[in-house]
Amino acid sequence: MEQRLSLVTVGVRDLARATAFYERLGWRRCLAGAEGVAFFQVGGIGLSLYPCADLEGDTGVSLTTEGSPRVSLAYNVRTREEVDSVMAEAEAAGAIVLHRPRQAEWGGYFGHFADPDGLIWEVAWNPAFPIAADGSITMPA
Repeated sequence: MEQRLSLVTVGVRDLARATAFYERLGWRRCLAGAEGVAFFQVGGIGLSLYPCADLEGDTGVSLTTEGSPRVSLAYNVRTREEVDSVMAEAEAAGAIVLHRPRQAEWGGYFGHFADPDGLIWEVAWNPAFPIAADGSITMPA
């Protein structure tokens, strides 16, 4: 597993309100046609705003109790097969697998694990997000 970060996903209570806030800050939304999520390019990584209920559904972790993490970090990979190998590497290192890799409705393939302190990581292959040699991603406009 390369030492890098692809996306930070924040679980939000109101997607429209959260998106409007970042747009008022002058941030430009990427993939504006994407439904149910808002993406912003932040340097060589992305910020995604995602409804808490959907993040709970993806990760299997409750976000409604006080102190629950409402953030997941994403590690994007270059191939579908790499999702499986990174998930296995994380599990061997002591991660708790939250869900095994599965096909995504958006066309990719992804799984989630938690580190020893409960921080949620997504390992994803997203054919729409190219990964540069330095590990940075560029989201389509």
